[in-house]
Amino acid sequence: MSQFSNHYSRRKFLITAGVSAASTIFLKGCLGNPPEPTANAGNSPSTVVPVANISPEQAPEVTKIKLGFIPIVESAPLIIAKEKGFFAKYGMSDVEVSKQANWASARDNVTIGSNGGGIDGGQWQMPMPHLMTEGIITGGKKVPMYVLAQLNTNGNGVAIANTHLGKGIGLDIKNAAEYIRSFSSTNGRKFKAAHTFPNVNQDFWIRYWFAAGGIDPDIDIDLIAVPPAETVQGMRNGTMDAFSTGDPWPYRIVADNIGYMACISNEIWPYHPEEYLAIRADWVDQNPKATKALLKGLMEAQQWCDKPENRAELITIVSGRNYFNIPKDVITPPYQGNYQMGDGKPAIQDFNKGPLYWKDPIGNVSYPYKSHDLWFLTESIRWGFHQGQIQDIAQAKALVDKVNREDIWREAAQEAGFTADIPTSTSRGVEKFFDGITFDPANPEAYLQSLTIKKV
Repeated sequence: MSQFSNHYSRRKFLITAGVSAASTIFLKGCLGNPPEPTANAGNSPSTVVPVANISPEQAPEVTKIKLGFIPIVESAPLIIAKEKGFFAKYGMSDVEVSKQANWASARDNVTIGSNGGGIDGGQWQMPMPHLMTEGIITGGKKVPMYVLAQLNTNGNGVAIANTHLGKGIGLDIKNAAEYIRSFSSTNGRKFKAAHTFPNVNQDFWIRYWFAAGGIDPDIDIDLIAVPPAETVQGMRNGTMDAFSTGDPWPYRIVADNIGYMACISNEIWPYHPEEYLAIRADWVDQNPKATKALLKGLMEAQQWCDKPENRAELITIVSGRNYFNIPKDVITPPYQGNYQMGDGKPAIQDFNKGPLYWKDPIGNVSYPYKSHDLWFLTESIRWGFHQGQIQDIAQAKALVDKVNREDIWREAAQEAGFTADIPTSTSRGVEKFFDGITFDPANPEAYLQSLTIKKV
């Protein structure tokens, strides 16, 4: 067991029935930096869960924390845990869920912390927590973070502008590779693709996809980071060709006839790790029982989110103006696992290929496998990211051990009684990608050697 099994002094607090009621208040999301104060959106869910009978030894030291989120499906468990009262059930009655303008704002806000008007943690693409811990993306200032849970799997894809209809750009782009490479000779510019933040999830998904088809994303195309709205406008006016994006953007792109889907991320890597809950290490170290209380609420929310009978209410809550702020019919198809791909591709109709939060067909989703952290850092080495700062696999493994606190997740799951769903290993084992490449976390060097397009 971790240090969280040790005895900590407890601060007095009062849990009443009003705790659940308080959790029904919608929070006003911030469109700037730092987050704005909260406000009542006037649209509460129909029911909340009752407060748990918390034993004194598990009572949280504090009831308040501020968590940032980005309005995409990955954030749903945080929103539901707040709105349905799962955080409050375990004594975390004052959780603030704060909308962030973009990933850079979230990074900046966690750097200053909630005491400085920022946030204590929240939703992250990987490996942002590891990079912040080392000061790599925080201007040299080290902001130690702990990865505490995975929020979801699936929910991403690669969109292509309509100008490329009929060119064979799908999951396997080997037959379209020459068309993409020679694009500049016929159009006066390289094929342009985008993602929302460099060197993290959506960058990795589109890089892997391009490279598997024989396209070097650092040489053959222009690959840049831009806000989603700017990318979509570029696809409308013909200046952007591809976009690595998360739900609900794939549906909107196809429904609005802006473009079509080459693939969804579940096709690239079935049940891949997606985004994570990570919190500043100093907050966790000071509030170990509050951290586990937060995780218990998150776990219950993830289980609630995965029940098909709850999806209609989930959609109603997250589509609200202070969360995703989109029409319900835009987010409904992804939550049903229905993806219209376009360009003559058959539609995908599979609940398990849409966003999942607690379990998927191959295991637990919420548990933060160390093997997945290692893949993200190994992929960073593959592409030559952060040279001189993440130099080799040994350093990557040491960083995973520093940042990944799966031990806290295990303790929280044990205390909450979710014992049947606790993985037996910190590794999910060998992972297989759509092109036949495998990643064995016991031998990441072999994975790097097997790749044709790389920077190492």
